[in-house]
Amino acid sequence: MPDDLDMKSETESQNGGAAADRSILILFAHPAFQKSRVNRILIKGLEGMRGVSFHDLYEIYPDFSIDAAREQALIIEHDVLIFHHPFFWYSTPAILKEWQDIVLEHGWAYGHEGTALRGKIMLSVVTTGGRESAYRRDSFSGRTVREFLVPIEQTARLCGMTYLAPFVAHGTHKMTLDQMAKHAEQYRRLLAALRDHRIDLEAASISDLPFINRDLDRLIKGDH
Repeated sequence: MPDDLDMKSETESQNGGAAADRSILILFAHPAFQKSRVNRILIKGLEGMRGVSFHDLYEIYPDFSIDAAREQALIIEHDVLIFHHPFFWYSTPAILKEWQDIVLEHGWAYGHEGTALRGKIMLSVVTTGGRESAYRRDSFSGRTVREFLVPIEQTARLCGMTYLAPFVAHGTHKMTLDQMAKHAEQYRRLLAALRDHRIDLEAASISDLPFINRDLDRLIKGDH
């Protein structure tokens, strides 16, 4: 998918071409995107969405030479920041950690004068090979995906952002096409709700919510 794609949609005509209430930036990090059935379907499901930009870090920075100024300017233009990635060793792929180290500079993203991200919304969109039962406190891993993502959540909080519970697609190795399609529909529905100010941010950010797609019916307002 092209870099920085602004996914224009059929809803533009329904809204008279007006700009989206919130603009959303997906920072996508997958070193083997074309081999990932689930992530290809998740991303394809966002095609045509107004107000959503797709930014593939491995495609743009194959040598990991991240342009901090470019990335900071891109973030400033958006209201919602999404880290979309597979779950690698209970964390992110390497380029996303490099992105944080390079882009989230003291005095810009955090610190006394670092207010550039204050008031923005952030969440993680994660795919895992393991089933949901593998990410519970009574499982072998001993943690939920959200608990493993605490460093990202704390980074968001340090930068003054509201961090929502992650969107998680568990069990990708054995996921059926119907299940993939359901996750893609949920992903699109979530982003539309974020864009249109129809999600309960307070309820979606509480610490005991393991993943946001568990409770979309309750968290999204005016969707039925």
